[in-house]
Amino acid sequence: MRPAPCVLTIAGSDSGGGAGIQADLKTMAMLGTFGMSVITALTAQNSVEVRAIHAPPPEFVAVQLETVLDDFPVAAAKTGMLFSAGIIAAVAGVLRQRKDFPLVVDPVCVSQTGHALLQEDAVEALRREMLPLADLVTPNRPEAELLSGLPLAGEGDVARVAGRLLDLGAKAVLLKGGHMPPGGPEEGGGEIVDFLCLPGRAPLALPMPRLDTRHTHGTGCTLSAAIAAYQGRGLDLAAAVRAARAYLQEALRTGYGLGKGYGPPNHAHPLEAALHSLDKAGQGS
Repeated sequence: MRPAPCVLTIAGSDSGGGAGIQADLKTMAMLGTFGMSVITALTAQNSVEVRAIHAPPPEFVAVQLETVLDDFPVAAAKTGMLFSAGIIAAVAGVLRQRKDFPLVVDPVCVSQTGHALLQEDAVEALRREMLPLADLVTPNRPEAELLSGLPLAGEGDVARVAGRLLDLGAKAVLLKGGHMPPGGPEEGGGEIVDFLCLPGRAPLALPMPRLDTRHTHGTGCTLSAAIAAYQGRGLDLAAAVRAARAYLQEALRTGYGLGKGYGPPNHAHPLEAALHSLDKAGQGS
């Protein structure tokens, strides 16, 4: 049997299991890849709050990354919560020397519950060190505004904001529409519209029905992990983005509603669908 492609996540740990390393590894496994992790921070977190963050020394983060790259054939990777300027510099320093695979940068700044996951002095480091390494950067509205320094009030701002991120070195940008103002043109009434932006091309609008759920904890992590997983399996960027968005949409539609706050999506829905089909086949025999 051919081994599963190796896909790496460089991100923080979510003790509640809905986001971060935990969401990434679940997603990677469900999409037929072998997930590996470099942990940049530990969070004491659930669906309601982030109570505390503990980050390892940047040197240890770099050793984790070097150790994985020394042994495994990484087919694709993603970054999530990087937390500090020191950790960003450590990760970027290794990747500049060793990256020969597509990298998705999810510029995590704030948790679903509103807790800062990136120190203020790390924003410039993220801009300067990580964006030039990104084959794709996947900001939501607040992250795009923070990194670009430009307002993103609606569809008319997409090309300008994405252009700024491309100028900073990212090879492609996926501007996520979930945080756009209610009633804006990018929502289309019952839609969320993401925009895939490539150099020299008009932004490509990617609409998706807006689901009526508050259980959205870890959606950005899940989406970026799914894009990396599909790229690791050989899909080109646009196909990987489309497939990942479909995976996330079904995860949100079938979400469990766990926890008292913002619950997680259902990362295991492909397995549940397969088991359901087996059960039906067994009942019919």
